[in-house]
Amino acid sequence: MARYTEHDLARWAPEPPADPQRSAFERDRARVLHSAALRGLATKTQVITPADHAVLSNARTRLTHSLECAQIGREMGKALGRDPDLVETACLAHDLGHPPFGHNGEAALDAFAAPCGGFNANAQNLRVLTRLEAKVLTEDGRSAGLNLTRATLDAVCKYPWAAPTTPDPDVPRAAPGEPYCAYAEDLGVFRWIREGAPDRVPSFEAQIMDWADDIAYSVHDLEDALTAGLVTPAALRDPEERLAICRLTQRWHAPDADLHELAEIFARLIAEPIWPERIDEGLAGRAAIKRLTSTLIGRFCRAAQEATREAYGCRPHPAGEEPAGRYAAALVVPRATRLECSLLKGVTGYYVMSRTDHRARQARQRELLTELGDMILRGAPETLDPALRPAFEHAADDAARLRVVVDQLASLTDATAMAWHRRLSAAHGARRAVC
Repeated sequence: MARYTEHDLARWAPEPPADPQRSAFERDRARVLHSAALRGLATKTQVITPADHAVLSNARTRLTHSLECAQIGREMGKALGRDPDLVETACLAHDLGHPPFGHNGEAALDAFAAPCGGFNANAQNLRVLTRLEAKVLTEDGRSAGLNLTRATLDAVCKYPWAAPTTPDPDVPRAAPGEPYCAYAEDLGVFRWIREGAPDRVPSFEAQIMDWADDIAYSVHDLEDALTAGLVTPAALRDPEERLAICRLTQRWHAPDADLHELAEIFARLIAEPIWPERIDEGLAGRAAIKRLTSTLIGRFCRAAQEATREAYGCRPHPAGEEPAGRYAAALVVPRATRLECSLLKGVTGYYVMSRTDHRARQARQRELLTELGDMILRGAPETLDPALRPAFEHAADDAARLRVVVDQLASLTDATAMAWHRRLSAAHGARRAVC
């Protein structure tokens, strides 16, 4: 198993000596598991929205997705000689910054937050972990968030560069439209995390987390869609349906892939004997879906592990042998495997996210979040959670005050965002009636 240096194990805010019975990464894992932000993912949309839960009552949420991603990442990290607690913690934490309503909510908040530099769920992750979660304070009384180790925070940074509006020319910045891991106001801790790291290169653990996320996302969203009856094996065997899915996959997930290449890979994947002929109701049908998803997860994990081992010899190391450092190796995923994973995302995109009723619902969600943000901003600081009011009151300018409101919006769940909107709308209506 990999050995980590004092530099890797350092924390942003110094802490008293820890219990020697637990490793630093075990402590990190416990801090994320007990965090309020992780609990909040239980009612945040993954793909199937709360309105669809009448069709599928046990659909994935951001929390269950994160737990499944963590299991995949832990085993893959262990197989490749990395610390399994470190990789698992990164997987558990990778979606903590997601706002209500999934990626749709992220788009709404990015537009709303334009005057303060925009919004990105990955940058919000860093903010949650290093500022917004209440666990450790610095010597001058500021929040250090969960105060995780440098290696764990770096493993969450799958896009290790800052927002495109970042003024510091010495910090790697995102291109317009590219995701990023740090807002301009969080550059201090971002520089500390990336100290000694090569520019724009995610750590080996971050790459494992990212692939585990892709696997969990693509396979389990397919499972939910099959279980809900939104996708059928018969539809996937139809050449015309597959071509439509390939076109959407190319647009959304694989712009560098040729349509003919996608069609060939999809045809080979669907021809595998792992696919049930049809999905029967009852236990037999559910078992068939589970066999499919388990086989797909194993297929994607093994392909990456075998390709990486062939390239780097990354496997659990004998005692005394120095393993590769956090940047000395990269996860290798064969192109065909990546495209298979992209095609599964395309299946869900075609049959779930492209539905007319789904798009109409998303438009209403974006409108709701924008209206809620305006109402919170007009009534702040009283409209904010008590923990966020001091940050708003002491903010240096309008942009900083807007960032606090964005922090509030991002912390809400789907249900609480709708409840806050109803409450503040009613209060606003009452004030207008009095006037």
